[in-house]
Amino acid sequence: MAHITFNTKNIENFVAEHELDEMQPLITMADQQLRHRSGAGAEYSDWLTLPTDYDKEEFARIQTAAQKIQSDSKVLVVIGIGGSYLGAKMAVDFLNPMFNNELADDQRKGVKIYFAGNSTSASYINDLVRVIGDQDFSVNVISKSGTTTEPSIAFRVFKQLLEKKYGTDEAKQRIYATTDANRGALHDEAKISGYETFTIPDGVGGRFSVLTAVGLLPIAASGADIEALMTGARDAQEEYSDADLKKNEAYKYAAVRRILYDKGYTTELLINWEPTMQYLSEWWKQLMGESEGKNQKGIYPSSANFSTDLHSLGQYIQEGRRDLFETVVKLDNPVSNIDLPHENGNNDGLQYLEGVTIDEVNTKASQGVTLAHVDGGVPNLAVHLPAQDEYSLGYLIYFFEIAVGASGYTFGINPFNQPGVEAYKTAMFALLGKPGYEDQTKVYRARLNQ
Repeated sequence: MAHITFNTKNIENFVAEHELDEMQPLITMADQQLRHRSGAGAEYSDWLTLPTDYDKEEFARIQTAAQKIQSDSKVLVVIGIGGSYLGAKMAVDFLNPMFNNELADDQRKGVKIYFAGNSTSASYINDLVRVIGDQDFSVNVISKSGTTTEPSIAFRVFKQLLEKKYGTDEAKQRIYATTDANRGALHDEAKISGYETFTIPDGVGGRFSVLTAVGLLPIAASGADIEALMTGARDAQEEYSDADLKKNEAYKYAAVRRILYDKGYTTELLINWEPTMQYLSEWWKQLMGESEGKNQKGIYPSSANFSTDLHSLGQYIQEGRRDLFETVVKLDNPVSNIDLPHENGNNDGLQYLEGVTIDEVNTKASQGVTLAHVDGGVPNLAVHLPAQDEYSLGYLIYFFEIAVGASGYTFGINPFNQPGVEAYKTAMFALLGKPGYEDQTKVYRARLNQ
């Protein structure tokens, strides 16, 4: 039995059992393209066996580097964007208390983790520099090429801070580069400067890279158990190895999503009921959006954080256009709980809840919202996690990865490339006057002046 459970009881009015049966041949075809590496983009599908086929020597070096960071630093600045940032941020948030960076040193498992290089905001960088202040810190810069604009800018700033604080030689011992194994600007700089380096595997695209050094070093530095994380993913790899929809819930999720899409439900909201899962949704949105959004096809991935967003988006979800469905990631056992305090009188109207835990309120709220949304015409799927821990997260990561890999092939597209991402870069580089973009510079500047 799978460690996590996928619940489809709230789509019975939207998807008939025979429709799932009719999806089996398409899912079987997608599974064969994945397993036999015969589908488009197969050269980037090494994530499929990553939980069992990863570099054990590098894994041990990651653990050693994390221990060094914890011994000589209070802060790790993780520099990256997109897949070089979202997976690590998601996991660090998921596996640690909500206000982890504000806790005293003896109450945290590892160092404070801050992220940079994920925007072009000068204010963000300046604010982070002020937060670090006089604290000892290290930097993990993550980039396949070493020339991506946002992380390259941030790396210049924080490298200079390291050199000013520690001197050139010690600064080099506090920089950890996660990059291409053989080429690229960051690879070359790391080799010349002597930074400790970790590899972004050629066969694993950025949005699938959280279980490589890209995610594992920051996660380990935060104090999380990356061995348990990989064990969860390994067990999920085994669990989701059968193409039979009656045996593979990850494929069932992919099949149900496709059926709903064909019926006009073209937007999926990933719902969480825990603030520490907000970045799970951000990671998931990149995973789904970059994998499926091609050739004018694909489900649009969005998200909502409940109960917070029920007071802003709730009206639209309940009674707006009927082109969306929800997938709820629900934690069955909270990390911690609290009893609602007793109080004399009933001014706030909460006396009926006295003796009830706040997590019970959260759970009943989620159940009530589901019933209301289903009654309002919103199909509702649910993924239940038994615990918010490393093993469960590794399992969940693989669940979503294998699901979107199969789903992409059912759309007849390459789930592992992202050609559309280059369009904005061309326009941005042209407007900035980057060498090699002179012709485009004239065109784009003229358009701005129209």
